[in-house]
Amino acid sequence: MAEIEKLRGKTLLVTGATGLIGSAFVDMLLRADDLDVTVYAAGRNEERARRRFAEYKDDERYHFLKYDVTEPLDCDVCFDYIIHAASNASPNFFANNPVEVMLANINGVKNLLDYGRAHDMQRFLYVSSGEVYGEGDGRVFTEDYYGYVDINSPRSCYPSSKRAAETLCAAYGKEYGMDCVIARPSHTYGPYFTESDNRVYAQFIRNIQRGEDIVMKSTGSQFRSWCYVDDCVSALLYILLEGKSGEAYNIADNTSNISIRELAEMIAEIGNRKVIMQLPDDAEKAGYNVVTKSVFSTAKLEALGWRVKEGDMKSKMKKTISKCS
Repeated sequence: MAEIEKLRGKTLLVTGATGLIGSAFVDMLLRADDLDVTVYAAGRNEERARRRFAEYKDDERYHFLKYDVTEPLDCDVCFDYIIHAASNASPNFFANNPVEVMLANINGVKNLLDYGRAHDMQRFLYVSSGEVYGEGDGRVFTEDYYGYVDINSPRSCYPSSKRAAETLCAAYGKEYGMDCVIARPSHTYGPYFTESDNRVYAQFIRNIQRGEDIVMKSTGSQFRSWCYVDDCVSALLYILLEGKSGEAYNIADNTSNISIRELAEMIAEIGNRKVIMQLPDDAEKAGYNVVTKSVFSTAKLEALGWRVKEGDMKSKMKKTISKCS
């Protein structure tokens, strides 16, 4: 990946570094052959980071920074780039801790932008979410489209605060001249998801790992764009290095647009299990994403030069499951 050479000699902060996307981004940087880069992997759980990044324990380029983005960052490192990938993206948080979800999404951006402003940061990459689009009208989502979000629903804590955080990036750009770019990943899957992650693909994988049938708690008719995590982080690199300041970019694999039911059937087939139906409880329903169709255009991202890596969704899901074993 030739673009990564542009980071030679740079110092980067990656927040949410033990999460699905953040950890894969750290891997991409540190597995690049002979890349002279300094990476600070920031997260709240030092033990999880120790396990996840064990291969880098003797790599002088790697540093763990114990940090909660809800607090101001207290260190004296001048980061050239900050990649902010920390977020509570699991439905159980939306259902049980909507206040904390909102404050973390908004204050996390503020705290990091304030730090970057005071320490000569070159660029800030905010990993937002495709949930900012809300419920659409059936069209494919381009970056200039916004659908309906019920602002009086606690479940809207996530999309509403992601929207607000994006606006905060724009405000810092306008008022303080800060260079910010925004990524909007579609539903992203891959290995090394955390123990608390109860997104549907993670639940389905846990089912087959335990030798169980996959439990569906809805009709599964919701239609989504998906993206394998390695494709997602390669897109993040393009946005970081080639994206236009102040702009947002969708991330998705347009060959991986399927329903939740089709996803369940794919994972069940890989694990030689079947799909069964079960009624959700009230707490589970409270965390559900109510959007019926969420399909992304990636034309703007592809104009930067990004392309999805070879392989279909089933092969990448098999790779995910094998690494989770």
